[in-house]
Amino acid sequence: MCGINGFNWNDSHLINKMNAAIKHRGPDDEGTYVDEKVSLGHVRLSIIDLSEKGHQPMKYEKDAHIVWIVFNGEIYNFKEIKKSLIARGYSFNSNTDTEVIAAAYMEWGYDCVKKFNGMWAFAIYDTHNKRIFLSRDRFGIKPIYYYFDRERLIFSSEIKGILMHNVPAMPNDKIIFDYLYYNLIDHTEETFFKNIKKVMPGHNLIFDLESKKIELKRYYNLTEHIKEVPPEKEHFKEIMINSVRRRLMADVPVGSCLSGGLDSSTIVCCMRELEKHADIKTFSLVFPGKKIDESKYQEIIAKHTNSERYTVTFSLSDIMKDIYELIETQEEPFPTLSIYGQYRIMKLARENGMKVLLDGQGSDEILAGYHWFFGYLFAELIAQGKFNTLRKEISAYRKMHGNMAPIQNTFLILMPVFLSKILWKRKYRHLKKDFVEKHKKRKTKEVLWKSKNVRDISIMAETYSSLPRLLRFEDKNSMRWSIESRVPFCDHELVEYVLSIPTSAKIGKGVTKRILRFALEDIVPREVMWRKDKVAFATPDAEILKTPEGMNFIKDIINSDSFRSRPYWDFKKVSKMLELHHAGRKNYARELWKMVILELWLRRWVDER
Repeated sequence: MCGINGFNWNDSHLINKMNAAIKHRGPDDEGTYVDEKVSLGHVRLSIIDLSEKGHQPMKYEKDAHIVWIVFNGEIYNFKEIKKSLIARGYSFNSNTDTEVIAAAYMEWGYDCVKKFNGMWAFAIYDTHNKRIFLSRDRFGIKPIYYYFDRERLIFSSEIKGILMHNVPAMPNDKIIFDYLYYNLIDHTEETFFKNIKKVMPGHNLIFDLESKKIELKRYYNLTEHIKEVPPEKEHFKEIMINSVRRRLMADVPVGSCLSGGLDSSTIVCCMRELEKHADIKTFSLVFPGKKIDESKYQEIIAKHTNSERYTVTFSLSDIMKDIYELIETQEEPFPTLSIYGQYRIMKLARENGMKVLLDGQGSDEILAGYHWFFGYLFAELIAQGKFNTLRKEISAYRKMHGNMAPIQNTFLILMPVFLSKILWKRKYRHLKKDFVEKHKKRKTKEVLWKSKNVRDISIMAETYSSLPRLLRFEDKNSMRWSIESRVPFCDHELVEYVLSIPTSAKIGKGVTKRILRFALEDIVPREVMWRKDKVAFATPDAEILKTPEGMNFIKDIINSDSFRSRPYWDFKKVSKMLELHHAGRKNYARELWKMVILELWLRRWVDER
């Protein structure tokens, strides 16, 4: 796991500056390669083949054809691919997956990525064909950003690297609108920085060094890999355990995040199933005495798997102290402080000598783990005319959870789009009218309104609305502390299978993630496997705004000249929202934090430059 940098001209000083900007991603080693056409940089976090043979940029040569590669990620099936390449006449100097990628490119060209199971962002400089080939994994677990002005191509694992160049840091108002109005981030190739883009998941970028033209090619489309298959518990269990097995591949110890919820608990139990006598370290958030505390479930899993449990908690003062560092780490705004919990987990792991953690991101999207999925289940049953089943499902949900919350969501799903737009607009009257009028015709939200059943919204969550943001948070939080985070629920074989089985195998009778619960109930303790609540890495965002410290923090920001002068919101209406929230008459926590975080981002990344 590493950081990569590069651009299409010769400048050894500048490529070293880029490396220095993202050194936290790879503190173990660094290197550069520079010639008359290209500058490449790499910082290394040594995970596989810890020897000097893993140094990058890495050269690969066959029959006088030379390529240079810088790579961030892991190819879990590289040993199988390596055997195939050896049979075709290729030779290798290391035990790294990096070298296998370079050889695979020589053999199969751009289609080599279709053979990989893993997470990656890499750049290959093909000296013979005079091109730079960038690629990002199927779901975008690993990032790669770029800036292109028809002459210069600059790319990096982080925006910080690109900003080492003479590149203007201008706010992208279109993306700011999507964030403030639609609560969408990381959903398009555009970033919050105007003219800085990202290679999208499942895409390749080819840059011709002679013509200075770029070509974007999509090599993976999830919908093309979904088919109707029957649910089989044993098959699911096999794919799940194999996914965890792949992610245990390392020449350093591998630990896991452990929230106490179903996803991380399943991963830890699978780790123990695969490695009966290995030392397993888990890292958890605890909030003693609070409703969001999950210590009880963490302790059950730790005892069941005989794993060593490390915990951390934090206070309001910690959040206020670290929020500027969090904005520095994430590089782009985020809508809630909940990601701070993950940030602290990664810091805890690093303090205890870890380099690799497994985490449960991606489970909720494919296994219908969020409770709003029930609204889509009910809408699906209505569309199918299965009213008796609908009645039973509503009854089961009410009996299990004590409320009818999904019904409201069902009405919104079935409502004509023009009515949904009217209701949506009423929620955001605090935004300036001219700002909304300028951007309201964007088609951003249209794709979400078109989703009417569980499978469609699962695909949307996996590729557009939910998972992309979570993977950005994961990568930035983990790499800030030089931790490689691996996500078994994002294995493409697992994702494709789960999205191909019927809705009833995933959600129903008031229960989410049904096939996971039934398939692995023999290895995960029942108290955890059949939990009804869902907490994850929670932070009390709403309560913070009611404390004197939190209130003063927010007031100072909202009353500042810079906040008042922004073209996005009506200052007076925002002040009224804070007043109502503090009095307990309304809960405006999410919208208030979104604006405050955006304001702090603008100060750090735009105003300061």
